[in-house]
Amino acid sequence: MTLDIYADFAERYELFYKSDPNIETFFAALFAKYQIKTVLDCACGTGRELMLFDKLGCRAIGSDLSDAMLAQARCNLTEASVDIPLHKADFRELPQHFFQHFDAVVCWSAAIIHVPNDDEALRAFRSMYSVLNAGGILILDQGITDKRWNDKNRFVLNRSSADISRLYAIDYTGKRNCRYHVLDIFHQADRKELKVWSTDTHVLLKDDQEKLLKTAGFKSIDFFGTYDFGPYEKATSLRLIAIAQK
Repeated sequence: MTLDIYADFAERYELFYKSDPNIETFFAALFAKYQIKTVLDCACGTGRELMLFDKLGCRAIGSDLSDAMLAQARCNLTEASVDIPLHKADFRELPQHFFQHFDAVVCWSAAIIHVPNDDEALRAFRSMYSVLNAGGILILDQGITDKRWNDKNRFVLNRSSADISRLYAIDYTGKRNCRYHVLDIFHQADRKELKVWSTDTHVLLKDDQEKLLKTAGFKSIDFFGTYDFGPYEKATSLRLIAIAQK
């Protein structure tokens, strides 16, 4: 049985969630440009992006390897009265779960870095490529950029409110490997608690993604550093977005 690394984290995952109009504008422009009608979110997590895709008029399907995240996604979709199919699937094995093809596959919020090495990342990209229509696009997004990796900050304050703070503590364990510790610190009057969730990651930076995506068969790849399609700059960008076309 595969260990569900999100089992103890899914309910806390979106403690600080709020919709981002920049992300909504990004997807609206992108889907219009490529005439996206069907989309698979292959690491859908708690389902928030799925609701956006539905709002944009797409036929959306979500998949994830985590039972806990899928359970949270079902709760969120039900609460929003949105009917979107959800499937348990490893994004390295999509052709085994989906016989239809999609105009777009989305792998959002640094989900790709959960693969253990480049070989498994290539396997994932080939899997995503296989379920795309001709001319379809793969969309990748992560906050780990060349700048952040080169800076190698040990501690990062992610968010903070009057009641809760979220801190990242990062152990850099190899050339492109690290262990992320997410520390949620509850400092309400009636709750003083520290909850920790940890995960090992294999970081794919811009050049790594480009090499592997080309090997997987994608014919064109564009990189951006902002949700308004600003250029990706290794020295300064705090976001890494890739759009690869089949």
